[in-house]
Amino acid sequence: VIPDSDQPYAKEGYELIGAAFEVHNTIGGGLLEDIYQQSLEIELRQRSIPFSAKQELTTNYKGYQLDKKYTPDLFVWDAIIAELKAVSGLQPEHEAQLINYMRLTKSPVGYLINFGPIGKLQYKRFILSEFLYAYTH
Repeated sequence: VIPDSDQPYAKEGYELIGAAFEVHNTIGGGLLEDIYQQSLEIELRQRSIPFSAKQELTTNYKGYQLDKKYTPDLFVWDAIIAELKAVSGLQPEHEAQLINYMRLTKSPVGYLINFGPIGKLQYKRFILSEFLYAYTH
């Protein structure tokens, strides 16, 4: 069932998670994160879902660019940040990492996707309402 269209980027998120389920169903859980990253990139391309991978984000302090850069796993449809994990279970620090990426990119929607569990794909959707105005759907 496609989610309610009143939710921001619901259809796009549904398609992203569908691609992630295909990867997990095909190769299973418990592998390295890089395997899932590459596999999901292939699946997104096959489904003609626009994305960029491992795009560095700069950070600034009072107008000065800092050396530290952040690198989210995927930026999908120019609006959704997807952070991939291959761990036994999602932790609060994983959520904080995704929210930081969303704030830096001003992305209204983010997905934390965990391929680690053997029997199931785990994911969480996050919405930062303060950035919804920047995106027209």
